[in-house]
Amino acid sequence: MDALALLLPATQWDALRVLIWVPVLALAVDWWLGEPPAAWHPVVWMGKALQYGGERVAPTAPVAADLKRFWLAALFWCALAAIVLIVSGLAQHATLALYGLLAMALLALLLKPLLAWRMLRDEVLAVEIALSQSLPAGRERLSRLVSRDVSALTADEVRESAIESLAENLNDSVVAPLFWFALLGLPGAALYRMANTADAMWGYPGMRGGRYWQWAGKWAARADDGLSWVPARIAALLLALAAGGLPLRTLVRQARKTPSPNSGWPMAAMALSLNVRLAKPGVYALNGAARSPGPLDTRRAARQGDKVVLMLVPLVAGLQLLVAMALMGWART
Repeated sequence: MDALALLLPATQWDALRVLIWVPVLALAVDWWLGEPPAAWHPVVWMGKALQYGGERVAPTAPVAADLKRFWLAALFWCALAAIVLIVSGLAQHATLALYGLLAMALLALLLKPLLAWRMLRDEVLAVEIALSQSLPAGRERLSRLVSRDVSALTADEVRESAIESLAENLNDSVVAPLFWFALLGLPGAALYRMANTADAMWGYPGMRGGRYWQWAGKWAARADDGLSWVPARIAALLLALAAGGLPLRTLVRQARKTPSPNSGWPMAAMALSLNVRLAKPGVYALNGAARSPGPLDTRRAARQGDKVVLMLVPLVAGLQLLVAMALMGWART
């Protein structure tokens, strides 16, 4: 068995042709059908496993430097990552052994739950609809998207938070999974979604959900930072291209205003592309001299996201081709 056996087990170019079409089909399924039922959703399964682990490694009260908790959490993260990689790798290997069109369809169905553009887009637009009814309704709808306290947010802040969530999760839910799929196939996308889910559940600097995550969540937060570093910048550049071009120096300067090394990139690109202010009170203000977003800006943000998703298709295909050619060249040496 050669070096490509797990990624391209059949005739290598035939398998590559299957893999190149898989993101297109997965995005089409996402747009037409949305999310699968929770009982069949692999990200939900990952979340349940992480909840089980978190309840056993994170203390219920603040503690000082606790390396034991740190390494226990890291060990659980790595064990779950290994399971995710093995299961998804075997699933991809078995799928690619089938007839081309059938392999393409099945692998697209396996990839689809690991990305989610339609749900994100619909939820953000639903915040705007709810906000048009009342401020409390807008806050309540926003609470489904963000982890921050929304009870004191103004209408402008609710809208800003929704657009920020759209930009940040455009990377987390679409760009990054497809980037890692292009590099490592289904195991890459699955590993990324596991890491991103772990960060969402564990990656907090203090108390959350009755548990203290300062040490238990540190590994998950850093792992997600590393896996998201390149995709977040790709997402920002694609948003800049969707807007017809943005000043690169300004984008870099604005992106660095957020505490996160990654989320500021797509959020800053969105703020600049819409020419609006996006801020988290007391933490950062992106494009701070601009106006606050209005009702139409939420739809404009969604359309910008649509453009990015469409631009991803040839980008991912090109990256897959480069990776496959590099692997084939390496296998011959």
